[in-house]
Amino acid sequence: MKLQGKRIAILVDDLYEEREFWYPYLRLQEEGAEVRVISRQQTHPSKHGMPSPRRDLAPAEARAAEFDALVVPGGYAPDHLRRYEEVLRLVREMDQARKPIAAICHAGWVLISAGICKGRTMTGYFAIRDDLKNAGAEYVDREVVRDGNVITSRHPGDLPAFCRTLIAALVGEG
Repeated sequence: MKLQGKRIAILVDDLYEEREFWYPYLRLQEEGAEVRVISRQQTHPSKHGMPSPRRDLAPAEARAAEFDALVVPGGYAPDHLRRYEEVLRLVREMDQARKPIAAICHAGWVLISAGICKGRTMTGYFAIRDDLKNAGAEYVDREVVRDGNVITSRHPGDLPAFCRTLIAALVGEG
C-alpha cells in the first residue's frame, strides 16, 4: 500500500460530481491513505442522487498541517466551495506548503478564487477554460496536468490518470 500513513482531505458541497468524489476517495483508501471529508454540512446532495459522504471536519477546522494532499471534485460544488473563506484559506495553506492539490472538472474555480493559478499550466472542464486563462493560468487540453504541486484534470473520463498522478505526487515520483 503506497499511501500508508498519508492523510488526504477531500472537499465536498452541494451538487458534487459523484464519480469525481467517490473514485479518488476509494482509490486513495485502497492505497492505504486516510481520507477525510471536509464540508460545510453533515451531508450534501449530489449531482446525480448518489449517497452523500458524511463530514469528518468543517472547513474552519481543517488545517494544511494535518494533511498530505487536498482533492477538489467537480460538479456544481466548486461554485459553492469558492464562496467560503475557510475553504480558500485551506487551499492557500496547502499551496504555500507545496502539498499536492488535485482539482478536476469545475474544481479549478476553487483554485481561481484562492488566487493560486497565475503562472501555472492547468486544465479543467472546457467551460472554465476562459476563467483559468483570466486567472493567469496557461490552459491546455490534456487528461491530466501536473504543475508543481497542482494537479488538474478535465472530466470523469480522466479519473484514472488523475488518481495515478496524485498517487505519484504523494510518493515523491515525478
